[in-house]
Amino acid sequence: MTTDQVYGLAAGLLSAFVFGVAAVAQAHGVRRTSASPDRLAEFVRTSVRDAWTWAVLLAYLLGFLLHAVAIWLLPLYLAQATIAMSLPVTAFASRRLAEHLDGAQWSSIGLVTGGLVLLSLGSGEAGSVRTDAEFVLSLWAGVALLAAASTLGGRLGGAGLGTLAGLGYAGSAIAVRGVGTPIDAGTVLAALAVPSLSLVAFWLYSRGMAGSSISATTAPMIVGQTFVPAFIGVALLGDGVREGWWWSVVLGLVLSCVGAVRLTRAQAGQPVG
Repeated sequence: MTTDQVYGLAAGLLSAFVFGVAAVAQAHGVRRTSASPDRLAEFVRTSVRDAWTWAVLLAYLLGFLLHAVAIWLLPLYLAQATIAMSLPVTAFASRRLAEHLDGAQWSSIGLVTGGLVLLSLGSGEAGSVRTDAEFVLSLWAGVALLAAASTLGGRLGGAGLGTLAGLGYAGSAIAVRGVGTPIDAGTVLAALAVPSLSLVAFWLYSRGMAGSSISATTAPMIVGQTFVPAFIGVALLGDGVREGWWWSVVLGLVLSCVGAVRLTRAQAGQPVG
């Protein structure tokens, strides 16, 4: 790995730690209030008056800035896969370090970690910034589609809402690739798409955790925000893979996501298979 990639990987892992702790704090914040998060306007109105929510948002902002560094320095498939490491952090934080993890949970953490090692070994150069009209229009089409899909939230449950949140965070990560210099109209619109997608995703994630477990909502979110940017990054944004190392990248992605899902199922007390 190059020096830039080492820095990017370190930033990604630090962001995963921050996101993991913030997810537990977010779940606590959602459950401690009687206000329903079903409507976005109501959710925002309630949140801006709540000091706990502001603290969670500041934590997410720090995590996002670290993650943005990873996105700029790493291929999206690796930058996004580092987020899977937030699940072990969530597992520890949600138990307040008071209980030991069992064998299934430790093996799942091992899968996530092993997947990241394989991704790192196969990682090539990150793609360049893209601000053309087609890219920017696609981002805002994603905002509109996600907002429309959110109307189905009441029928989706925690897993469905987590999936939509994952797509929102995936779009936000992709939009970061449109932010660069020189600053022009395309750069500004791409930059605005980042918080727009993140806000809707944060809201959907909160809705999922309000009526379901952290685990059930987080697992599909992480799978979505890992695989979608990975595919887009390689197919459309110029992310590279070391020659002859495609097997390592594909296997690393699969192991990371399988480990994330197994960990959440183990936390929820479901058979992991």
